[in-house]
Amino acid sequence: MNELWQMLDELKKMNWVELSLLMDNDSPYWSGMPENAVELGNIIFDWGNPMLECQIMQFKFPGQFGTHVDFPAHFCKGGNTAESYGVKDGVFPLCVINITDKVKENQTYCVTVDDIKAYEAKYGPIPDGAFVALRTDWSKNWPDMEAMSGLAEDGSENFPGWSLEALKYIYEERNAAGNGHESLDTDGSAECAKHEDLACERYVLEKGKMNIELMCNLDLVPECGGIMFAAWPNFKGANGLPCRVWAIFE
Repeated sequence: MNELWQMLDELKKMNWVELSLLMDNDSPYWSGMPENAVELGNIIFDWGNPMLECQIMQFKFPGQFGTHVDFPAHFCKGGNTAESYGVKDGVFPLCVINITDKVKENQTYCVTVDDIKAYEAKYGPIPDGAFVALRTDWSKNWPDMEAMSGLAEDGSENFPGWSLEALKYIYEERNAAGNGHESLDTDGSAECAKHEDLACERYVLEKGKMNIELMCNLDLVPECGGIMFAAWPNFKGANGLPCRVWAIFE
């Protein structure tokens, strides 16, 4: 048998975990989107057509819908868009920073540099080109938008996420390729309130890095040692796209 095919046989014996959410027409999305921004599975060519016996569906969605990848151009005019990334740019060593215990105590907790250093004390330095995913188990609130937002009686949003200092550490002290999280935004709500902006996401994209939002099942993968794959449609000029994300580990 071909050597590559043998390698594939071995890979398929390993553990494979879906890290992206299942979306449908009832899946929530950012309220700033125009009405009817999402229309999935509309039938535009149906069975029984004499031209050809088949069915064709149409899918309409924003780039930032469900589990999605943000490219630099999302926040940076003239930044890289989807076609700037080759197929090798969607494969990474996966590092999962688990802050679930702290989020249980404080749902607005933002990961700190000390949290990441504690991870490195256990597993070693974050390797070059790694994808660093923040595990909060927040995705278990999906698809309840109010729960995802941590909506309080006063109308405020309260959810965990990244801090600017933690992101600077993984990109400037280490050489991460990208970061991801289970919540709606890169910035935890407390961080967003502090900066009065999505400063964390802006920092990542201005660094020319990629950001994947609304990940899931990070509780099913090891914190160290897995490989993550991310794939998205090859649309020219896209500054963000829904993506399929999965991990493989022994």
